[in-house]
Amino acid sequence: MTQPSLPTEAMECPLCLGAGHLKRAEVLDRLGVKDFARIAQLSAEEAFRLLLQKSKQDDQNTWAHFESELGKRLAVVTERHKEERRAVQTEKTAIQLRLQTTENSAGEQKALDVQRVRIELEGSLRSEKSQREDLSRRVEDYFREVKQLRERNQQLEIDAYRDRVVLRWSQEWCSTIKTGRRSAKPTSRN
Repeated sequence: MTQPSLPTEAMECPLCLGAGHLKRAEVLDRLGVKDFARIAQLSAEEAFRLLLQKSKQDDQNTWAHFESELGKRLAVVTERHKEERRAVQTEKTAIQLRLQTTENSAGEQKALDVQRVRIELEGSLRSEKSQREDLSRRVEDYFREVKQLRERNQQLEIDAYRDRVVLRWSQEWCSTIKTGRRSAKPTSRN
């Protein structure tokens, strides 16, 4: 007896020992075999498993990209801050040199120059403090955003798990309705 390659081809009936020809689906129905539904169920479960695995991998790749991008941007901001600080330090040194040269001048000129330099330094210092506070605030905002994104990701993973459990339960429930069997409660598999 040869097995057909297509499920709709005619085949010898094992129930009547070849006396008649039946379609494969009719033979399977007479034998009570529900192989199409089982194959479809297994295929769907495998598809969900593969989809979940790909989703997890995509999430990990996204987080890795996000963290590397955050590290790059933080490094750029830190380097810019260092360069600005060096520029302010150079300016401060130049002002100090000018201050030393003005000490040799007359008393009134000296007092005016010292006051002007002090005002410039205080302005530069205020500007530097403001920039530092701004950078600190940005870093805190980045970390807060990362924390929110992680919490959102965890919530999405919980929701996805819940949806999978509900889907599996509803599939089991539907299959029990189709087969006519009643069970107290479908079992859930993780």
